[in-house]
Amino acid sequence: MTTDNLEEYQNPLQYDKEHVHYHEDITYLTNWAKKSKGPIIDLACGTGRASLPLARTGRRLLGVDLHSGMLERAKEKALAENLDISFLEQDCTMLDLGVKSDFIFMVGNSFQHFLTNEAQDNLLNAVQRHLVPGGQFLFNTRFPSEDELLSTNSEEPGFTYKDGSLSVHVSYISQYDALSQVQHNITIRKYFSDAGDLVEEKRSTIDLRFVFPLEMERLLEKHGLTIEGVYQDWKETPLTANASSMIYLCKLSCS
Repeated sequence: MTTDNLEEYQNPLQYDKEHVHYHEDITYLTNWAKKSKGPIIDLACGTGRASLPLARTGRRLLGVDLHSGMLERAKEKALAENLDISFLEQDCTMLDLGVKSDFIFMVGNSFQHFLTNEAQDNLLNAVQRHLVPGGQFLFNTRFPSEDELLSTNSEEPGFTYKDGSLSVHVSYISQYDALSQVQHNITIRKYFSDAGDLVEEKRSTIDLRFVFPLEMERLLEKHGLTIEGVYQDWKETPLTANASSMIYLCKLSCS
Protein backbone atom coordinates (compact mmCIF):
# COMPACT_ATOMS: atom_id res chain seq x y z
CA MET A 1 0.00 0.00 0.00
CA THR A 2 1.34 3.45 -0.86
CA THR A 3 0.54 6.86 0.60
CA ASP A 4 -0.32 8.23 -2.85
CA ASN A 5 -3.11 5.66 -3.29
CA LEU A 6 -5.22 6.56 -0.25
CA GLU A 7 -7.55 9.22 -1.68
CA GLU A 8 -10.58 6.93 -1.36
CA TYR A 9 -10.01 6.73 2.41
CA GLN A 10 -9.74 10.42 3.26
CA ASN A 11 -13.16 10.44 4.95
CA PRO A 12 -13.30 7.67 7.60
CA LEU A 13 -16.87 8.56 8.60
CA GLN A 14 -17.99 8.16 5.00
CA TYR A 15 -16.13 4.85 4.81
CA ASP A 16 -18.03 3.55 7.85
CA LYS A 17 -21.39 4.64 6.44
CA GLU A 18 -20.70 2.79 3.21
CA HIS A 19 -19.46 -0.43 4.83
CA VAL A 20 -21.53 -0.64 8.02
CA HIS A 21 -23.79 -3.35 6.61
CA TYR A 22 -21.01 -5.63 5.36
CA HIS A 23 -20.31 -8.40 7.84
CA GLU A 24 -20.23 -11.55 5.69
CA ASP A 25 -16.66 -12.30 6.78
CA ILE A 26 -17.11 -11.71 10.51
CA THR A 27 -18.55 -15.11 11.45
CA TYR A 28 -15.78 -16.87 9.54
CA LEU A 29 -13.11 -14.71 11.19
CA THR A 30 -14.65 -15.27 14.62
CA ASN A 31 -14.54 -19.04 14.20
CA TRP A 32 -10.84 -18.93 13.38
CA ALA A 33 -10.17 -16.41 16.14
CA LYS A 34 -11.59 -18.86 18.70
CA LYS A 35 -8.82 -21.28 17.75
CA SER A 36 -6.10 -18.68 18.23
CA LYS A 37 -3.97 -18.86 21.37
CA GLY A 38 -2.13 -15.57 21.11
CA PRO A 39 -2.57 -12.06 19.74
CA ILE A 40 -4.48 -11.76 16.46
CA ILE A 41 -3.14 -9.34 13.85
CA ASP A 42 -5.52 -7.46 11.55
CA LEU A 43 -3.54 -6.02 8.63
CA ALA A 44 -4.89 -2.97 6.78
CA CYS A 45 -7.49 -2.76 9.54
CA GLY A 46 -8.97 0.58 8.47
CA THR A 47 -11.57 1.84 10.94
CA GLY A 48 -11.68 -1.49 12.76
CA ARG A 49 -14.63 -3.03 10.90
CA ALA A 50 -13.30 -6.53 11.62
CA SER A 51 -11.09 -5.82 14.65
CA LEU A 52 -13.90 -4.64 16.88
CA PRO A 53 -16.21 -7.68 16.52
CA LEU A 54 -13.31 -10.05 17.26
CA ALA A 55 -12.25 -8.00 20.28
CA ARG A 56 -15.81 -8.27 21.62
CA THR A 57 -15.26 -12.03 21.92
CA GLY A 58 -12.40 -11.39 24.35
CA ARG A 59 -9.54 -11.94 21.90
CA ARG A 60 -6.45 -9.74 21.96
CA LEU A 61 -6.25 -7.73 18.70
CA LEU A 62 -3.51 -5.71 17.04
CA GLY A 63 -4.78 -3.58 14.16
CA VAL A 64 -2.28 -2.18 11.66
CA ASP A 65 -2.86 0.42 8.98
CA LEU A 66 -0.95 3.08 7.06
CA HIS A 67 -3.73 5.68 7.20
CA SER A 68 -3.68 7.78 10.37
CA GLY A 69 -7.22 9.10 9.90
CA MET A 70 -8.71 5.62 9.59
CA LEU A 71 -6.80 4.52 12.70
CA GLU A 72 -8.04 7.50 14.72
CA ARG A 73 -11.59 6.55 13.83
CA ALA A 74 -10.89 2.94 14.85
CA LYS A 75 -9.48 4.10 18.19
CA GLU A 76 -12.55 6.27 18.84
CA LYS A 77 -14.89 3.35 18.19
CA ALA A 78 -12.86 0.99 20.39
CA LEU A 79 -12.77 3.54 23.22
CA ALA A 80 -16.54 4.03 23.00
CA GLU A 81 -16.98 0.28 23.61
CA ASN A 82 -14.14 0.04 26.13
CA LEU A 83 -12.35 -2.50 23.92
CA ASP A 84 -8.66 -3.09 24.48
CA ILE A 85 -7.23 -3.06 20.92
CA SER A 86 -3.76 -1.90 19.96
CA PHE A 87 -4.02 0.14 16.75
CA LEU A 88 -0.63 0.81 15.18
CA GLU A 89 0.32 3.05 12.25
CA GLN A 90 2.75 1.02 10.17
CA ASP A 91 3.40 0.12 6.55
CA CYS A 92 2.49 -3.56 6.23
CA THR A 93 5.44 -4.10 3.87
CA MET A 94 7.81 -3.04 6.68
CA LEU A 95 5.91 -4.57 9.58
CA ASP A 96 7.71 -4.59 12.94
CA LEU A 97 5.31 -5.43 15.77
CA GLY A 98 7.64 -7.21 18.17
CA VAL A 99 5.22 -10.13 18.49
CA LYS A 100 4.35 -13.30 16.62
CA SER A 101 0.84 -14.58 16.01
CA ASP A 102 -0.83 -17.84 15.09
CA PHE A 103 -3.58 -15.96 13.19
CA ILE A 104 -3.06 -12.99 10.86
CA PHE A 105 -5.77 -11.76 8.52
CA MET A 106 -6.27 -9.10 5.86
CA VAL A 107 -9.82 -8.64 4.58
CA GLY A 108 -11.72 -6.04 2.56
CA ASN A 109 -9.68 -6.99 -0.54
CA SER A 110 -6.78 -5.00 0.90
CA PHE A 111 -4.30 -7.34 -0.79
CA GLN A 112 -5.07 -5.41 -3.99
CA HIS A 113 -3.47 -2.26 -2.60
CA PHE A 114 -0.02 -3.80 -3.00
CA LEU A 115 0.49 -2.81 -6.60
CA THR A 116 3.90 -4.21 -7.54
CA ASN A 117 5.69 -7.55 -7.27
CA GLU A 118 8.09 -5.96 -4.78
CA ALA A 119 5.24 -4.69 -2.58
CA GLN A 120 3.55 -8.11 -2.59
CA ASP A 121 6.83 -9.83 -1.74
CA ASN A 122 7.52 -7.42 1.12
CA LEU A 123 4.01 -7.86 2.49
CA LEU A 124 4.25 -11.65 2.50
CA ASN A 125 7.76 -11.50 3.97
CA ALA A 126 6.31 -9.42 6.81
CA VAL A 127 3.48 -11.93 7.31
CA GLN A 128 6.00 -14.77 7.36
CA ARG A 129 8.13 -12.99 9.99
CA HIS A 130 5.14 -12.43 12.28
CA LEU A 131 3.59 -15.90 12.09
CA VAL A 132 4.54 -18.72 14.39
CA PRO A 133 5.33 -22.01 12.60
CA GLY A 134 2.00 -23.54 11.63
CA GLY A 135 0.25 -20.18 12.01
CA GLN A 136 -2.62 -19.18 9.71
CA PHE A 137 -2.84 -16.28 7.25
CA LEU A 138 -6.30 -15.50 5.87
CA PHE A 139 -6.99 -12.89 3.18
CA ASN A 140 -9.26 -12.13 0.26
CA THR A 141 -8.92 -10.41 -3.10
CA ARG A 142 -11.19 -9.85 -6.08
CA PHE A 143 -11.26 -12.55 -8.74
CA PRO A 144 -9.85 -11.33 -12.08
CA SER A 145 -12.97 -12.16 -14.07
CA GLU A 146 -13.57 -10.90 -17.59
CA ASP A 147 -16.30 -8.56 -16.35
CA GLU A 148 -14.10 -7.19 -13.56
CA LEU A 149 -11.25 -6.35 -15.94
CA LEU A 150 -13.44 -4.80 -18.62
CA SER A 151 -12.50 -1.14 -19.08
CA THR A 152 -15.39 1.31 -19.41
CA ASN A 153 -15.53 4.96 -20.36
CA SER A 154 -18.99 5.41 -18.85
CA GLU A 155 -20.25 5.31 -15.29
CA GLU A 156 -21.16 1.89 -13.95
CA PRO A 157 -23.77 1.97 -11.15
CA GLY A 158 -22.70 0.88 -7.70
CA PHE A 159 -25.01 1.41 -4.73
CA THR A 160 -27.10 4.03 -2.94
CA TYR A 161 -27.32 4.99 0.73
CA LYS A 162 -28.64 7.77 2.95
CA ASP A 163 -26.34 10.35 4.51
CA GLY A 164 -28.52 12.46 6.77
CA SER A 165 -31.13 14.11 4.57
CA LEU A 166 -29.20 13.36 1.39
CA SER A 167 -29.27 10.32 -0.86
CA VAL A 168 -25.82 9.30 -2.08
CA HIS A 169 -25.50 7.51 -5.42
CA VAL A 170 -22.13 5.79 -5.92
CA SER A 171 -20.85 4.83 -9.37
CA TYR A 172 -17.52 3.88 -10.95
CA ILE A 173 -15.35 4.31 -14.02
CA SER A 174 -12.60 1.71 -14.42
CA GLN A 175 -9.63 1.28 -16.74
CA TYR A 176 -7.52 -1.88 -16.62
CA ASP A 177 -3.84 -1.94 -17.57
CA ALA A 178 -3.12 -5.52 -18.64
CA LEU A 179 0.66 -5.09 -18.48
CA SER A 180 0.77 -4.01 -14.83
CA GLN A 181 -2.43 -5.92 -13.91
CA VAL A 182 -3.58 -2.70 -12.20
CA GLN A 183 -7.10 -1.35 -12.46
CA HIS A 184 -7.39 2.44 -12.28
CA ASN A 185 -10.71 3.43 -10.71
CA ILE A 186 -12.66 6.64 -10.31
CA THR A 187 -15.39 6.56 -7.66
CA ILE A 188 -18.16 9.10 -8.21
CA ARG A 189 -20.50 10.11 -5.41
CA LYS A 190 -23.54 12.21 -6.25
CA TYR A 191 -25.51 13.73 -3.39
CA PHE A 192 -29.23 14.33 -4.01
CA SER A 193 -31.80 16.16 -1.91
CA ASP A 194 -35.17 14.66 -1.00
CA ALA A 195 -36.56 16.61 -3.95
CA GLY A 196 -34.17 14.82 -6.29
CA ASP A 197 -31.91 17.81 -6.92
CA LEU A 198 -28.17 17.21 -7.33
CA VAL A 199 -26.53 19.00 -4.38
CA GLU A 200 -22.89 17.94 -4.81
CA GLU A 201 -20.65 15.57 -6.73
CA LYS A 202 -17.33 14.21 -5.47
CA ARG A 203 -14.73 12.05 -7.21
CA SER A 204 -11.87 10.01 -5.82
CA THR A 205 -9.34 7.63 -7.36
CA ILE A 206 -7.88 4.31 -6.34
CA ASP A 207 -5.63 1.76 -8.05
CA LEU A 208 -6.06 -1.99 -7.46
CA ARG A 209 -3.78 -4.87 -8.49
CA PHE A 210 -5.30 -8.14 -9.69
CA VAL A 211 -3.60 -11.50 -9.23
CA PHE A 212 -4.57 -14.65 -11.11
CA PRO A 213 -5.09 -17.95 -9.22
CA LEU A 214 -2.05 -19.82 -10.58
CA GLU A 215 0.08 -16.72 -10.02
CA MET A 216 -1.15 -16.56 -6.42
CA GLU A 217 -0.27 -20.21 -5.80
CA ARG A 218 3.32 -19.62 -6.86
CA LEU A 219 3.54 -16.36 -4.90
CA LEU A 220 2.35 -17.90 -1.63
CA GLU A 221 4.53 -20.99 -2.04
CA LYS A 222 7.54 -18.72 -2.55
CA HIS A 223 6.95 -17.26 0.91
CA GLY A 224 6.52 -20.57 2.74
CA LEU A 225 2.73 -20.36 2.84
CA THR A 226 0.79 -23.52 2.05
CA ILE A 227 -2.75 -23.02 0.75
CA GLU A 228 -5.15 -24.98 2.95
CA GLY A 229 -8.23 -23.68 1.16
CA VAL A 230 -9.23 -21.29 -1.59
CA TYR A 231 -12.88 -20.25 -1.77
CA GLN A 232 -15.17 -17.87 -3.61
CA ASP A 233 -17.20 -16.89 -0.55
CA TRP A 234 -17.16 -17.04 3.24
CA LYS A 235 -19.20 -20.26 3.19
CA GLU A 236 -16.13 -22.06 1.79
CA THR A 237 -17.64 -22.64 -1.64
CA PRO A 238 -14.79 -23.93 -3.83
CA LEU A 239 -13.39 -21.42 -6.29
CA THR A 240 -14.92 -21.48 -9.79
CA ALA A 241 -14.49 -19.45 -12.96
CA ASN A 242 -17.72 -17.61 -12.05
CA ALA A 243 -16.31 -16.26 -8.79
CA SER A 244 -16.14 -12.59 -7.88
CA SER A 245 -13.82 -13.13 -4.91
CA MET A 246 -10.90 -15.35 -3.91
CA ILE A 247 -10.45 -16.18 -0.22
CA TYR A 248 -7.18 -17.82 0.76
CA LEU A 249 -6.56 -19.72 3.97
CA CYS A 250 -2.82 -20.38 4.30
CA LYS A 251 -0.51 -22.04 6.80
CA LEU A 252 3.11 -21.18 7.46
CA SER A 253 5.37 -24.16 6.96
CA CYS A 254 6.85 -25.61 10.16
CA SER A 255 10.15 -26.37 8.46
